[in-house]
Amino acid sequence: MKAFIIDRYGKKDPGRIGDIPEPALRDDDVLIQVHAASVNPLDAKIKRGEFKLILPYRFPLVLGNDVAGKVVRVGARVRQFQPGDEVYARADVDRMGAFAEFIAVKASSLALKPANVSMVEAASLPLVALTAWQALVETAKLKSGQNVLIHAGSGGVGSIAIQLAKHLGAGVATTTSTANISFVKALGADVVIDYKQQDFSTVLRDYDVVLNSLDSDVLHKSIQVLKPGGHLISISGPPTPTFAAARALPWPIRQAVRLLSHGIRRKAKQKNVEYTFVFNRADGAQLQQITTLVESGAILPVVDKVFSFDDTVQALAYSDSGRAKGKVVLRVR
Repeated sequence: MKAFIIDRYGKKDPGRIGDIPEPALRDDDVLIQVHAASVNPLDAKIKRGEFKLILPYRFPLVLGNDVAGKVVRVGARVRQFQPGDEVYARADVDRMGAFAEFIAVKASSLALKPANVSMVEAASLPLVALTAWQALVETAKLKSGQNVLIHAGSGGVGSIAIQLAKHLGAGVATTTSTANISFVKALGADVVIDYKQQDFSTVLRDYDVVLNSLDSDVLHKSIQVLKPGGHLISISGPPTPTFAAARALPWPIRQAVRLLSHGIRRKAKQKNVEYTFVFNRADGAQLQQITTLVESGAILPVVDKVFSFDDTVQALAYSDSGRAKGKVVLRVR
């Protein structure tokens, strides 16, 4: 099968399309014929080697964490899916490879594709929607009447998180550039901070939750907008000792993680707020709940650009530029 492959970490290897064997099918796997796969900032970070200490992949490595397609075969223990089913998933983190003609995914990571969206739109959803769900529903336990600040509201995670937070009944503030103010308002944002004109930390106060996807400076300033007992959640790091322990990382890496996150954890404790690092995971049951929200119209996919599979290098570069409104998607089939 054809796949987009990198042979080493770093910016100098642009990646290539090559032929590799179809993935082996385990008893609890589903083999999917990939119709579309979306591009995430995570792909570029993995490509550069930014996660090599906590995600030890082998080369040649097939990139791609989001997939939508049709079931081709199922493993011996799989009962809930059958050939011909239209499905979507966030690929299992230790077996990513959606930039390919076929991918094997655990049945427990899969959900039926929302019936009211295309394969391209479906492929745009799993990673960002699961990230938003695991941050706002699972971790923050966001409730109706609470207020949440979602940074980078026009991005992949932000555009879905705004919609999910509004569905949950929360008041939503977001940060974005001047050009995207009307876009994030249309998604449901109640308060919009133009980061080119305003400093969010001097405008907002007494928020229950902040979802950060930006740099360390924004992360530290975000503590100032939280009320006592509030919750600062970051998907861009630094990871915490709790995360390192859950991943069963080697002792030296756990110590490095402890040092990296010491500053923000100490500052959060001083301000009487909680700090949590969220690294999204595949979860078919959560994705099925997201399917229900998509089919009801509560969450709409947000696709900026669609690239052909042959243009994967360009798609990765565009996604990594930070200019995308919503998601970048590869049409594989």
